[in-house]
Amino acid sequence: MAIVVRIDVELARRKMSVGEFAEKVGLTPANVAVLKNGRAKAVRFSTLEAMCRVLECQPGDLLEWVDDDRSPTPASAGG
Repeated sequence: MAIVVRIDVELARRKMSVGEFAEKVGLTPANVAVLKNGRAKAVRFSTLEAMCRVLECQPGDLLEWVDDDRSPTPASAGG
């Protein structure tokens, strides 16, 4: 399983630059890049709250769980 970060989608919807977003949230542009590229190991709730406030969105708009298990399950294996 993997958590996919969708900050870039929300930034594009608002036509907001990474630099502007970083400044409003209180992060460095480098740390925003770490989040955007999925290299972050954790996100503080206070940071997630700030991102949602700035983007006027819900946490689920920024984070998505994706099942990366490619093996078929017994129910989908046709058996």
